[in-house]
Amino acid sequence: MRRLITALVCVIVFTVGLRADEAAAVAEPAPRAAWVMHFDGDWLVTKGLPEKVLLISLQGLANRAAPQLYVVHPKDFQWEITEPLFEFYQRKHGVAFTEVKTAGDALTLFAKHAKGYVIWEPSVSASMNVAFTIAGLEDAVVVTAEQVPLVEKHGLKKIDDLRGRYTGQTDAQIYTDAYQRYWARCTHDSLMLMGGHRGAVRMPGMADWGVRQKMFFHDLSANPIHAEEVALEKKLFSEMTPLGTVFGWHAYGKDTEEQHTTLLSSYGLRMEGLHNLPNLSFNCQFTFTPGFKFKNNNHVALDAKLTAEKKVYLAFVQSDSIGIGVWTKPGRGKLPFGWQVTMNWTKFSPAALEYFHESATKNDTFIGGLSGPGYMYPNHIPADKFDLLMDDARKLMATLDEHIMEIMDNSAADGNVGNADLTKETVDRYYKAFPNVIGFINGYGPARTRDLRDKRAMISYDYYIDPRRPREEVAADLNEMIAINAKRPYFLLVHVRESNDVNSLVEITKQLDGPLEIVPVDVFLKLAASNQTYTTRYQDPADPKHFKGL
Repeated sequence: MRRLITALVCVIVFTVGLRADEAAAVAEPAPRAAWVMHFDGDWLVTKGLPEKVLLISLQGLANRAAPQLYVVHPKDFQWEITEPLFEFYQRKHGVAFTEVKTAGDALTLFAKHAKGYVIWEPSVSASMNVAFTIAGLEDAVVVTAEQVPLVEKHGLKKIDDLRGRYTGQTDAQIYTDAYQRYWARCTHDSLMLMGGHRGAVRMPGMADWGVRQKMFFHDLSANPIHAEEVALEKKLFSEMTPLGTVFGWHAYGKDTEEQHTTLLSSYGLRMEGLHNLPNLSFNCQFTFTPGFKFKNNNHVALDAKLTAEKKVYLAFVQSDSIGIGVWTKPGRGKLPFGWQVTMNWTKFSPAALEYFHESATKNDTFIGGLSGPGYMYPNHIPADKFDLLMDDARKLMATLDEHIMEIMDNSAADGNVGNADLTKETVDRYYKAFPNVIGFINGYGPARTRDLRDKRAMISYDYYIDPRRPREEVAADLNEMIAINAKRPYFLLVHVRESNDVNSLVEITKQLDGPLEIVPVDVFLKLAASNQTYTTRYQDPADPKHFKGL
């Protein structure tokens, strides 16, 4: 680990050609102190997890009043932006970081922000989430029995001990007890679904945010086979503030993304993931830098009229929160790309959005999503909540200078295959709610919903690039799509899954049959609006559904 102490000196830059009394003085931000820890990649319950749980709970408390503790993760961590964003804070916000190397050092600095500790039991998985809930409410750090001497050395006293309380109980029983004890005191604006990795590995990277905000933590299932858990989660959702936010992610192996997103959408709630998204307790305390305003790399005016030629038009779109781990990979900028922005980051991680904007190339265009002001399945959003949610989405898109809405509803699908179409009622609602967008895109895997109204197209993905699929097979698949869809122009919209890199896509495009043009997604939608060679189609009630909802 390298020593990271920076001192930023204010520099006055005088505008050339102006009189001295009119010169614009632009100052670097005044230095502000903070601390940084570098985590390794060990999240094993029996090894590295307990220390990380202690530190993440401490981070949530230390960052309550001010942004004091930031965590940099290894380059192979799913969220690869922690180091670039760490450098951004130094450069644009004047943060002078000092490295903290051990848990003991962190406690020396930040134990004053805690009132005590709560003991969780690694052999009872759900006890970690109950302990995080207590940590937020009681200003406690979360420890195992083995860590008690360490925290007591720093003056902390026991607040609660969960050992034995939940032995032999089901998750439904454990969280029912936690609900009865703690829910009334927790924020009802948001909820922490601390699921994701289960078993030998847990990865509660977002727990600092939940602790800071005093959220109720759980990993209840939305799988119908777990009826008691579903019933309790429905109770929690029904008692949340209307249009609230569920942070985190569903529990792998317990239920599916489709089941959980369907359930929360049916309550008009929005999802913000993943469970391992780090540093929100730090990020939320920074605004955009003075004078900053989003200016998207739009390639066509809103009122422009383009005419499609008799060729194949291909557009690439990367969703998953700006690709999660793709932005930093080599090759970005070589091809036109649409990037789905997690729009709510304007509220709790604005510096991250400014970092992406600053580092974008002319080929990087940001689009709104996913489905609204957060991740949700629109076929299941109650009618009385849809317009309220989309009003928020419109405002966020205006702030971000975005003119395309990406929609996804996998409620009837089986993972990335199957029925991902929108009902006509849902499509009607989107066209009404977003009168000023260039157009809409739909799906994750391939879908068949398409429409054209008021010169604004809605096009679904025809192809999904799995990062594990050999590149020559991807090229062959795309050429087959081009051959099957013989009518020209053909509008081929391709979804690029997280972890794909642009360099490999460049090689794929060299193997595609022509005539073909790769265009930015805004140009793509304008061209698609000029010549409807596709069939208007919505979800058919008779179409098979893998999951029908709860």
